[in-house]
Amino acid sequence: MIETTSTSLKNDTIEASATPKNPQHPMEKNEINNNNDAAKPSTWTVKQTPQDSSFVPTLGVFLFLGWNGILVFLILYTGLVATKTQRSVIIGLSTLSLVLPRGFPGKLGFKAGNWFMFQSAKYFGLKTVLEDENAIGEIKDKAAIFACEPHDIIPYYAFAFNPILKRLPGHHGERNSVLVTSALFMLPFIRHVYTWVRANRVDKTTFLGNLKKGESFCFIPGGVQEVMFMEEADDNEVILYLQKRKGFVKLALETGSPIVPVYCFGVAGSYGHWIPKGDFFNKLGRAIGFLPLIYWGRFGIPYGIPKPCQLTVVFGAPIDVPLEGGNVSKESVDKYHCQYLMEMEALFDRHKGDVGCGHMKLKIM
Repeated sequence: MIETTSTSLKNDTIEASATPKNPQHPMEKNEINNNNDAAKPSTWTVKQTPQDSSFVPTLGVFLFLGWNGILVFLILYTGLVATKTQRSVIIGLSTLSLVLPRGFPGKLGFKAGNWFMFQSAKYFGLKTVLEDENAIGEIKDKAAIFACEPHDIIPYYAFAFNPILKRLPGHHGERNSVLVTSALFMLPFIRHVYTWVRANRVDKTTFLGNLKKGESFCFIPGGVQEVMFMEEADDNEVILYLQKRKGFVKLALETGSPIVPVYCFGVAGSYGHWIPKGDFFNKLGRAIGFLPLIYWGRFGIPYGIPKPCQLTVVFGAPIDVPLEGGNVSKESVDKYHCQYLMEMEALFDRHKGDVGCGHMKLKIM
């Protein structure tokens, strides 16, 4: 439970400084302790937007997340129903979207993206909890890697990192992006929308480029393979695919960039789904950057927007890593990867009771 000690209302966002009733948490003997130990917080910084899933916020979320369904509809309509003229218009507009720069039409597009973000925060009643805001704010002159989980069907909760929402301190909140599968930037219309909301490709070039420029970002290390395990989890379990995800730790060590564990509660269950099984689909998903599946959201609409589940995004304390440059050792990678896994599990356990998930267990594969 959380006791609110101070509250203010600004721009429809409730800000609070919160102190856990039980701040002490036992540590495993073999656990690697971090200097910024979030297991013993003095205060947690809590910000929440009151939830509103009425027409206007729903419209904003539709224009942000509804494009998968729009594209499916256009493909079916073009192939089965459209007249020759209609088919020419649809194909022409889609081609034009692929030819135009991703940021088109410039400021107008980014202004629209900002509006999508504000409406999404309302629709999902976005709540963010920073266990150590000061430690994050003290990371200056370099980037931080916000390694978020879970992936789920679509990790749309990453919109919480958008600078317009001002949920992070310092330059991390001013210049922050979300790295997503490159496949999204090869799809008409979607490529523009995700650019407007400050998303970018999750490839090594972009990853390292941001770190060297000192620009923080978030990404989901579990990736598309995590979706495959959703069918294997029971009702009281969340499976994260992280045991083999060490590449980002190596890049963090190369640049001396701290890693911040982040977990989102509420995203599970926002979509109904059917996930194909087998090695073929697993390999196909890894190859194309997303898993071919069937999902449905609000009102049962296939490939529609998510149900208006209340989202709580919790941020652990930064994990400081040394700067090893081009001489990163396997031992260092294993050490800090292990610490990230333990911090992620501890973060989940500290907050699950506050969001009604006290019965849930985290399983890391």
